Amino acid sequence: MKLLVRNLAIATTEEKLISLFSEYGKVQSCNLVLDNKTGKSKGFGFVEMPSPGEAKAAMKNLNAFKLAGNIIRVKRAESKPDTTTDETAQILEKTETSVQFKQTSRKSPATKKAILRRAYRERD
Repeated sequence: MKLLVRNLAIATTEEKLISLFSEYGKVQSCNLVLDNKTGKSKGFGFVEMPSPGEAKAAMKNLNAFKLAGNIIRVKRAESKPDTTTDETAQILEKTETSVQFKQTSRKSPATKKAILRRAYRERD
């Protein structure tokens, strides 16, 4: 299970995180997110633990834990949605072809946003 660790002190190292999380089980990987320009920590990172039970124990015990003067936040990392799938492309293609904008007068309250909402409702 992949965990997101936030509010880390800039001086916190991957080794320190591994040591801290190892108290609750095996740590598969640890990655601090670094600034490309400075090479310093951005204040958050990811810890991956193969056992969900151990990861939950670490999350429960280390959330709001004081580390290097900062109270860290630990939660389950959410995976990024894959926006390049065929299904997404098909939905976008259907949406683009089925939505047609009519030119409205200035007095008409219809906006592009309202027209899109109406088009999505009609599609479903």
